[in-house]
Amino acid sequence: MADFHVKIISSNRTFYEGVCHCLILPAVDGEMAVMAHHESEIVAVKAGEMRFQVTEDGPWEAAVVGQGFCEIANNRVMLLADTIEKPEEIDRIRAQEALERAKERLRQKQSISEYYSTRAAMARALVRLKETEKFVD
Repeated sequence: MADFHVKIISSNRTFYEGVCHCLILPAVDGEMAVMAHHESEIVAVKAGEMRFQVTEDGPWEAAVVGQGFCEIANNRVMLLADTIEKPEEIDRIRAQEALERAKERLRQKQSISEYYSTRAAMARALVRLKETEKFVD
């Protein structure tokens, strides 16, 4: 089966660059799989679990991504997100504290922009906690 080139970048590092067989990412309208020779497009990425497989029979690698976008063109994919972490890199206690802070901020009166920012922080914390539970089990 054919492969494609992928570059996955967060705000502070290049998470992965190389050959990829399949990439599954959390798009705004649901999960999206990208394989070789995918149609060219730009996709909005939401906070969630990303998975990719380097070779057809290889293991799936998972990561938690924040908001960003993915550009697919000419059998090349570039995924840019504000954060990308492997499950083992996530500090569960810190993620739990971030969730509690977001819940508290939601209980307070906020502007519309603060409300959406708080909801995004809460979603990010929930995804991080969910991934650490998978890693522990």
